[in-house]
Amino acid sequence: MTDTKEYSEKTIKNAQEQISVLKRGVEEIIPERELLKKLCSSIENKKPLRIKLGVDPTKPDLHLGHTVVMQKLKDFQDLGHQVMFLIGDFTAQIGDPSGKSETRKPITKDEIAVNAKSYADQALKILNPSKTQIVFNSKWSDDLDISNVIKLASQMTVARMLERDDFSKRYSAQEPISLHEFLYPIMQAYDSVQLRSDVELGGTDQKFNVLLGREYQKNAGQEPQVVILLPILEGTDGVQKMSKSLNNFIGVTEKPKDIFGKIMSISDQLMIRYYTLLTQEDLSKIGELHPKVAKVNLAKIIVERFHSLDAANKAAEAFEATFAKGLIPDDTPEITLENRPHSLVDIIVENKMSASKGEARRLVSQSAVSVNGEKISDIHATVTPKDGLLIKVGKRRFLKIKS
Repeated sequence: MTDTKEYSEKTIKNAQEQISVLKRGVEEIIPERELLKKLCSSIENKKPLRIKLGVDPTKPDLHLGHTVVMQKLKDFQDLGHQVMFLIGDFTAQIGDPSGKSETRKPITKDEIAVNAKSYADQALKILNPSKTQIVFNSKWSDDLDISNVIKLASQMTVARMLERDDFSKRYSAQEPISLHEFLYPIMQAYDSVQLRSDVELGGTDQKFNVLLGREYQKNAGQEPQVVILLPILEGTDGVQKMSKSLNNFIGVTEKPKDIFGKIMSISDQLMIRYYTLLTQEDLSKIGELHPKVAKVNLAKIIVERFHSLDAANKAAEAFEATFAKGLIPDDTPEITLENRPHSLVDIIVENKMSASKGEARRLVSQSAVSVNGEKISDIHATVTPKDGLLIKVGKRRFLKIKS
């Protein structure tokens, strides 16, 4: 299968050039030689490969971490291949157990419909709408009767399922695993059979699921898909994976100034990783730029992608005016408090300048909070309201207080 001797040197070179583009930021290609063979066949037969990316619309709010695989899908699209953005409106009802220590809570069809629209809208800000095939797996899965489900399930053993790290840990800890959770990877694999996909993309946490697609395709008499796994993107802290619950995320629907400011707050090292996984920029040229200039360019690219070029330029101007020149943003919120001492930590939390009291205490203890320009490190500090009082948390959060 992986022999390329039948192809000309020109075809093989062309395919290798495509692979060099596709390997950027990739964690693993399984197996790479099969991808080379598929690309050679695609070039010789002038037939685009069918590239699958499946997402389950379980949440309405996407962040940049979700877009890493979408960027790779765009790479395939720009190379002339047929991309299939699969919305798992059926599988979302089961819930992906990948990386979970407990059974997911069920989600309603109405919630799935709202979330699906959000996913599609954001994906098409990265992909070319006219060349993107959006499909829903309910199209074929809703009509499956119990006999067909049994046939699909018969191709998988419990022992094989328990090879999954998350299932194995839960089983060893005697934590419950619902039978319907075993159906999730089976139905995801069935999607690959229905779409006859040549390549499936996924995060590293999806390795078991996407490899299962190869097995089900073989059982269906199809040529198995190549699996391409992308890394999990770190959040703005540069350590843990991007997550809303960890408050280290950059939401794709956030205001331009917020996206811009958050990107400007990341480390120079993390900036290169964001460039690698979220853009198609020439990395060698990025290294020639001053880190601040490179970071501004990155922030503009991301803001323009999800908003507009005008919004990106205005966000850059606002950031420069506020932080480079030390000015206070025009839209800084202002509140009125009783003329008595108030806990600084409570003010920060109640005005959503931090996600929790624990985080607020940490920010104060790390001197990341200032009152009228004076850094505060005492978590028990209080402030007495007066006109013109300004609280600053981190580099981008401001609050005016008056009595």
